Amino acid sequence: MIKIAGRKVGADETPFVIAEMSGNHNQSLERALEIVDAAAKTGAHALKIQTYSPDTMTIDLDEREFHISDPKSLWAGTSLYKLYGEAYTPWEWHEPIFNRARELGMIPFSTPFDDTAVDFLESMDVQCYKISSFENTDLPLIRRVAATGKPLIISTGMATVAELDETVRAAREAGCAKLVLLKCTSTYPATAQDTNILTIPHLRELFGCEVGLSDHTIGIGVSVASIALGATVIEKHFTLRRADGGVDSAFSMEPAEMEQLVVESQRAWQALGQVSYGPTGAEQRSIQFRRSLYVVQDIKAGALLTRENVRAIRPGLGLPTKYLESLLAMQVRQDVKRGTPLTWDVFR
Repeated sequence: MIKIAGRKVGADETPFVIAEMSGNHNQSLERALEIVDAAAKTGAHALKIQTYSPDTMTIDLDEREFHISDPKSLWAGTSLYKLYGEAYTPWEWHEPIFNRARELGMIPFSTPFDDTAVDFLESMDVQCYKISSFENTDLPLIRRVAATGKPLIISTGMATVAELDETVRAAREAGCAKLVLLKCTSTYPATAQDTNILTIPHLRELFGCEVGLSDHTIGIGVSVASIALGATVIEKHFTLRRADGGVDSAFSMEPAEMEQLVVESQRAWQALGQVSYGPTGAEQRSIQFRRSLYVVQDIKAGALLTRENVRAIRPGLGLPTKYLESLLAMQVRQDVKRGTPLTWDVFR
């Protein structure tokens, strides 16, 4: 268990749900603040943005590897520089976004992409940091963020076990004592088949830290399933309406979906409970509705029990049904009325 801004995160707590705004503000501060408001209403615990500029991400070149040519990409046909120019959150927006989130009871934080972003976020007194999948091998950046001593959440998309070992070692050696690894599939959107959430308990075993899911699939099924495998943190991209468009809208949740995720992830967590056999306290009243042995015809004293006058039926106030064969042809010592639960008393 760790704490993020005073909020406990761990197996004994309800899942920590993060709403990722990313570029869904569509370059409107008003819309960004509406997203914060909507996220708070869903019950999400944290609001995350990203801190970069096009120039801290890449160079202004629209050719070769700097041009997105993959026809399957959501962003095909543009350059990396133009994409980041469309998606980035202006740094002067951070303060009003963070303030609004705090006012509404959420924990605001961000993903920095270089040292200047870390320095800026430190001036904003953020309470934790996120490292994206594409930066999880950027060890200098990880060391810089870890040196703040604040909780660090790292997405594991594309990383091998060896790379993650380097990443975790770098973070811990630089001062990170509160670490969360998020299983992540870095495709947009991701498919359930590619998500491999069985990795979650393996990550926990390998690295001895809190583990969760950064989920780019459509819907809530994968996220809810991850709770059963020990995920304590769920991150989902969030927007007001997918129909409004935007760089990440296609794989982002709308408010009603995020609210459902918060509710169902809590239910999944509550359902885990513990290894348990026998009736629970709530089941005690239901025991009476088991099958048991009942007299189903009037029987005179001295008569024998038969399959016609004794049956296994509900409710469960008679002898257990396992005794039926051994009781057949036994003689009752008293009159027994139809509808009487069969007990040992009738033979005395």
